[in-house]
Amino acid sequence: MKDNRIVGVSVPRKEGRDKITGRARYIDDMTLPGMLYGATIRSQIPRGKIKSVNFSSGINWDEFVIVTAKDIPGENCIALILDDQPCLADGAINHPEEPVLLLAHSDKHLLPKAVAAVSIEYEPLPAIFTIADSERGREIIWGADNIFKRYLIEKGSVDGIWERAAHIVEGEYTTGAQEQLYIENNGVIAAFDPEQGITLWGSLQCPYYVHKALMALCGLPAEKVRVVQMETGGAFGGKEEYPSMIAGHAALLAMKSNRPVKIIYDRMEDMAATTKRHPSRTRHRTAVSQDGKILGGEIDFTIDGGAYATLSSVVLSRGTIHAGGPYYWPSVRIRAQAVATNAPPHGAFRGFGAPQCLFAMERHMDRIAQVVGLSPHEIRRRNFLKVGQTTTTEQVIGEEIDLGKLLDRALELSSYHAKQAQFKKENVSAGIKKGIGIAAFLHGAGFTGSGERYLSSVVGVEGIANGNVRVLVSSAEFGQGTKTILCQIAAEALGLPYDNIEIGQPDTLEVPNSGPTVASRTAMIVGKLVHSAALGIKQTLIANGMLDQAYSAEQFRDACRDYVATHGRFRSLARYQEPGNIYWDDQNYRGDAYAAFAWAVYVAQVSVDLTTYQATVDDFVALQEVGKVLHPVLATGQIVGGVAQGIGYALYEKVVWKDGRMQNGQMTNYIMPTSADLPSIRVFFEETGNVHGAFGAKGIGELPMDGPAPAILNGIEDALGVRFDSIPLLPEDIFAKLTAPLGEQFHPAGAR
Repeated sequence: MKDNRIVGVSVPRKEGRDKITGRARYIDDMTLPGMLYGATIRSQIPRGKIKSVNFSSGINWDEFVIVTAKDIPGENCIALILDDQPCLADGAINHPEEPVLLLAHSDKHLLPKAVAAVSIEYEPLPAIFTIADSERGREIIWGADNIFKRYLIEKGSVDGIWERAAHIVEGEYTTGAQEQLYIENNGVIAAFDPEQGITLWGSLQCPYYVHKALMALCGLPAEKVRVVQMETGGAFGGKEEYPSMIAGHAALLAMKSNRPVKIIYDRMEDMAATTKRHPSRTRHRTAVSQDGKILGGEIDFTIDGGAYATLSSVVLSRGTIHAGGPYYWPSVRIRAQAVATNAPPHGAFRGFGAPQCLFAMERHMDRIAQVVGLSPHEIRRRNFLKVGQTTTTEQVIGEEIDLGKLLDRALELSSYHAKQAQFKKENVSAGIKKGIGIAAFLHGAGFTGSGERYLSSVVGVEGIANGNVRVLVSSAEFGQGTKTILCQIAAEALGLPYDNIEIGQPDTLEVPNSGPTVASRTAMIVGKLVHSAALGIKQTLIANGMLDQAYSAEQFRDACRDYVATHGRFRSLARYQEPGNIYWDDQNYRGDAYAAFAWAVYVAQVSVDLTTYQATVDDFVALQEVGKVLHPVLATGQIVGGVAQGIGYALYEKVVWKDGRMQNGQMTNYIMPTSADLPSIRVFFEETGNVHGAFGAKGIGELPMDGPAPAILNGIEDALGVRFDSIPLLPEDIFAKLTAPLGEQFHPAGAR
């Protein structure tokens, strides 16, 4: 390794020093002169009509700024995809946390009393709360089709496979909601000036999403809306679309009062009112040959979107495309739908759709193995996608990936065979039973299909007066390392020391729209654009005779200073252009869904205590192929964090619903795993490169969310000999199954 190598090295984090010294400023650290504090009055019923809003006596309401839907100067919607969600309810209520009106006051301690003094009289209407209820009650409750989005994938000839099948294996798999539970709650500050317009500072992932939403809501042109991302304490998708709502509320209060307004949710409001991972139900019917080869099948994938569309179509899209897993399906029919219920809208959460459908696929593969009489690893090996074969969307696998080799390495790293043999002996009469399970999966990097082409992201790199180079992107840092890896890419492209690269704060007044910080697109898509824009800076200096082809860092800095002094602003822009060999058919949902996939095999060693019925993970091996590891420490941290969230998804994190409202919206009763509940998470990488990513990188952040849950439940079945097909799997669920009549415990139903 060369001494000056930057990519592939764990350099210090760009924002690290400020965070550990306390200099980093989060939104609640910020105050403005004359600032008010805002609060939201929310509905108390899941569905109905507002009859009246009453303000109790005992409060001097003249001191408060009050905003209702009638005060909205623009469109009463949160502009996103379907624009169906109102910013403030205007007569109709569709979920029990629906914002109805807003209050602001200079004393934030008076706000809770004022909120409690507002009462709303309703005309209740029938409501629905589950996928099954939505399917049964769509015409009665909604008066029309309540499907937000449908997708259909057809490959081959499914109708002709059933007669040729030696086995037909069926299964139904469900997953629950999951709360993102970022450390920092949602919060924003809005300021309004009649000449300058709205300025919004916030804890968020996607500045340009908020920018678009505020333009529509406030009736302002683009140049009169400015959005600035402050230091953000975690997001995981939960601050992708929701900040547009809280930003809209603060902006409306600021416009009416002509004073800055801060809104910071407490934990209970944040958990109750904001988006969560979509609950899902997946049904598989698979035709399998005598030797265990998948001949084809049908997959029905349904997600609960909640009361409004938000990002359900995007979540559903990724789930639809990933539903077949890393396997070759000669024929397949995938039907997918997102249904409406009277719960707060569900939205983005790390993996968005893939964890739900891949849980089903990997549990189903173990079921197929049982029916055919093969081991879980052998059934996968016989069906893995190979180079030259096609995915369910008929995308040809062109990457040099050997999933069999990846599987072998994961089995070796985890001592799979030795442990399985050991556990079979130990489980005969043990009070604690042990098992080991595997999951194989893939995750597409970047937006699906034509998404990146439509987005047409732009990235800037500029030379500045001190000779350094600054990266200009709207991609947000919220703990995952965006600032660091983009600076690494620019430094490597220019042959400069890492310390010579700066990164601008995501501010829509200063940085171009490089797209949202979602979909595992930052390293691959945005990083590649940063690389191109950086080269543009170098080429400009060379073309102007200010720099030789071979140069030192100091020569570059001198040339950069001279250029800025002579010509002024020195900026290079790069815009995304879709590679010529990628084609996606939106109409038929067919073609190249992603420029590249990351691939993985995970192995979970588990224990089940037959006294407490608690399942725990004792050891976890995570092996993934991610193209190129740009920063080993950050990459490992991404995997460890994702696996930890996946363990929570599988065994701990249950959202308790009652009439569409979250009942356990506190950290005392929404149980997530702590460090004491987590096993050794052993992370390993394969690197085969990727022509579409900066220095060969692929997306990595969402991949580790996909595999833990099925690997864990496969391990629990290995330990107990009892099948579980729903998560989260809590001790009471295990108890109920183990104490059920024998015939209800384990039955490979639906197989012939």
